[in-house]
Amino acid sequence: MNGQVRDPLGPCKVIEVYQPELGLEGVLVVDNVAAGPAIGGLRMATDVSVDECRRLARAMTLKNAAAGLPHGGAKSVLRADPHGDPAHKEALIRAFACALRGNEEYIFGPDMGTDEQCMGWVHDEIGRAIGLPRALGGIPLDELGATAYGLTHAIEVAAERIDLPLEGARIVVQGFGSVGRHAARFLVERGARLVAAADSAGAVAHADGLDIDALEAWKTAGNPLTTFAGGHPLAAEQLIEVDCEVWIPAARPDVIDAGNCDRLAARVVAEGANIPVTAEAGARLQARGVLCLPDFIVNAGGVICGAVEYRGGGQEAAFAAIRERIRANTAEILQRSQRDAVTPRQAALALAEQRVREAMATRRWALF
Repeated sequence: MNGQVRDPLGPCKVIEVYQPELGLEGVLVVDNVAAGPAIGGLRMATDVSVDECRRLARAMTLKNAAAGLPHGGAKSVLRADPHGDPAHKEALIRAFACALRGNEEYIFGPDMGTDEQCMGWVHDEIGRAIGLPRALGGIPLDELGATAYGLTHAIEVAAERIDLPLEGARIVVQGFGSVGRHAARFLVERGARLVAAADSAGAVAHADGLDIDALEAWKTAGNPLTTFAGGHPLAAEQLIEVDCEVWIPAARPDVIDAGNCDRLAARVVAEGANIPVTAEAGARLQARGVLCLPDFIVNAGGVICGAVEYRGGGQEAAFAAIRERIRANTAEILQRSQRDAVTPRQAALALAEQRVREAMATRRWALF
């Protein structure tokens, strides 16, 4: 496994797919399936690695266990430009799905660089995907903002606990995509102000608040946020210095690390992305009194929605489950954190790992 870390939870399977004639390079990591077939998104980016895929697969194991879902965790990645030739993107995704047809313990879902249409292609090839288009009977979780919906409820629970009114609260979003833009909208509807947002090209800020409707329209039209007339441009690395109450990383892993965490000017970090804060940065933020809401607890809305869809449930049932489970889990890990004098992440890890081990104890072959 190229020196990657194993532990008693997994991973149970790592598969690399290589078809040079198509330019296909992909990886599947199935981390743990003790609770059931593993759900995990297909991520598409030019710089993904086996190690990143492994870490993301473990995050899915913890996320699904913490959410009480009958599913294990996995992740797949394609090394390619998601914004390249659409026909080539479709060919890559279809070929990757076909290469993994026999791995029935893995259920594809959308992730960074993929969407409902991509899951439709996967479903057409192998019949095993969640986050499908409405036309295929799916609940389009990115279109509806399922992950952001859960994240917003987690922020509400945390804000109540630290006496932070959301009315007038300043919000910063790093990654103005399917999670970040929906989270911004849901919070603005609750009276918050989006004071800065970033995409891959840079950031835009306005101390009095950005017009969320205009910003979404600008982004949807294919324009970089830095050219939005309703704010002033920032370099992406300056985003962490914008004064705010809630800072939402909603893009790539490790965006808050030891090199920049001391510049963060927020009371709450709500981890919309998977593993966006390194362990060292998280400890330093905790010491400063910054509340970090763990990714696999608070951004589980998408996978909860997908699990409901997989069993034939509808949108109303999915969003009710998201609201109930994420609010309860957020409250529980914050209570455990205070009671046991540990970080919220440590409390969340204890909760999720306990549930995984309980599932493993019921299986003849623990990992399989």
